[in-house]
Amino acid sequence: MKRILIIDDEINIGLLLSRFLNRNGFVVDTATNGNSAMEKLSENEYVLVLCDFRLEDTDGREILKKIKQLYPNTGVIIITGYSDIKLAVELIKLGAYDYITKPLYPDEILNTINKAIETQEALSKNSHEPLPVSESNTSKNGSSLPDGFVIGQSTTSKELVRQIQLIAPTNYSVILTGESGTGKESVAQSIHLQSPRKDKPFIAMDCGSLTKELAASEFFGHEKGSFTGALYTKIGHFEMANGGTLFLDEVGNLSYEIQAALLRTVQERKVKRIGSTKEIDLDVRIIVATNENFQQAIQNGRFREDLYHRFNEFSIHLPPLRERGKDIILFAENFLKIANQELNRNVTGFSEEVVECLLTYNWPGNVREMKNFIRRATLLSEGSLITLKSLPLEIATYAHISSYDGTTTNGVSQPAKTGLKNVALEAEYETILKVLKDVNFNKTKAAKILNIDRKTLYNKMKAINLK
Repeated sequence: MKRILIIDDEINIGLLLSRFLNRNGFVVDTATNGNSAMEKLSENEYVLVLCDFRLEDTDGREILKKIKQLYPNTGVIIITGYSDIKLAVELIKLGAYDYITKPLYPDEILNTINKAIETQEALSKNSHEPLPVSESNTSKNGSSLPDGFVIGQSTTSKELVRQIQLIAPTNYSVILTGESGTGKESVAQSIHLQSPRKDKPFIAMDCGSLTKELAASEFFGHEKGSFTGALYTKIGHFEMANGGTLFLDEVGNLSYEIQAALLRTVQERKVKRIGSTKEIDLDVRIIVATNENFQQAIQNGRFREDLYHRFNEFSIHLPPLRERGKDIILFAENFLKIANQELNRNVTGFSEEVVECLLTYNWPGNVREMKNFIRRATLLSEGSLITLKSLPLEIATYAHISSYDGTTTNGVSQPAKTGLKNVALEAEYETILKVLKDVNFNKTKAAKILNIDRKTLYNKMKAINLK
C-alpha cells in the first residue's frame, strides 16, 4: 500500500482528503503543523506529501526544502488558497512535483497524485543515472545513456524513456520522427548504448548534406581507382558500423536511385564497395531519422514504400520542446551547467522572469535552439543569474507580444494576429526593451532617449507587462 502524508492546519480539509484517498487505495496520515509533520516523516516512509502552503508554524516552502534534503525519494505537492505564478515557479524549482489551488476537485487531485507517484518512482529508479540533454557525443564510458542525456519528469518524457528501454535490447530497425532539433541523434545513441551492441561502433551519417554523386561512396565505400578522383580505398559507413549501429539522419533527403541501392543492402545485409567484386557480410542495426512526413513523401513519389517498411520495424516520435512542460526547465538547467564548464563561468540559475520566458516561448528550433540560447545568455550574464537583459529580443518579447490577443494552442501562447494596432504595439515594445537594455535598465536615461517623461515610460511598461 502506498502511504501519503497530508499537512494542513484546516482539520476538515485533512479529514476529507484522507477519506477520499483511503477509498482510492492509499494509506493516509495527517498533520496540522510542520513539527508534527516532520515527526511523522521520521517514523514512516511516505511516497508522497500533500502540504498546504500556509501553516501555523512554518510554510510549504520550508517544509519542501526539508523534505527534499532529508527524504529525496518522497514527492511533494503544494496546496494553497490562491494562484501565484512566481510562487509556483519557485516551488517547482525547489523540487515540488506540482502546485494546486483551492478549491480542490477530487478527480484533479487523484490524477495529480498518481502522476506524481509515477514520476517519483521513475526518478528513484534512475537516481544513479546521469541526467539528460538531447545532443551529446557518443558515450565512451559504456554507460547506458549518452553523456549529458536528460531524463525528464513529464509523462511525455517518461513514455519516451519507456520506449527506448523497450526497443533497445532488440535488433529492430527504428524510425525516429520529430521536428528538427528535438534530439533524434541523442535518442539513437541511447538506444545503441542500452543494446547488446553498446561496445561496437555507433556511426552517424547526415543524409541531408549528401549529393547524389557522393552518397554511394559514403554508404558503400570504394576501391582505389574505381572512378576519376578515387585516389585511395574508402571504407563506407555500412562497413564502419559493422557489428554496431548505423544512424541515418534526414534519410528522406536521399535520391530515389540511392534509395534503391540502400534497399538491396538492407535486404541482403551485404555491401560491396564501388569497383570491387567482393561482398562483405553485414551485421548492422539501422536507426533512421526524419523531420518529414514519410507517408506524404511516399504518396508524392519521393520515398520508396518498400524501403520505408524495411526501416519501420519500430517507430518513436520525439515531441517538440514546447510540449515538454516543466521539463523545459530541466533542459535549461542542464545546458547552463554545460555552458558554465565551457565558458568557465559560475552562473547559478535564472531569474523568475526568465523562467517564465523559457516556459512561454514557442522554441521553433527546439533543443538545439535552447542550447545555443543558454550558451549566449551565460556569456552575456553579468551576475549569478541570467536575467532579461541577457535574452535575445525574440525570446524576451514573445510572451508579451503573443498576449495581445491571448490566443493559445495546446496550452502554448501563440503570436497575435497581424493588424495595424498589433504591429504598432510590437514595434513599441521592442523599441522600449532595446533602449532599456542599452542603458542597463536605467529608466531615466531610457525616457530621455525615447523623448518621453518617466511617468509615460512607466505607464507604457505597465501596459505591455514589462516590469
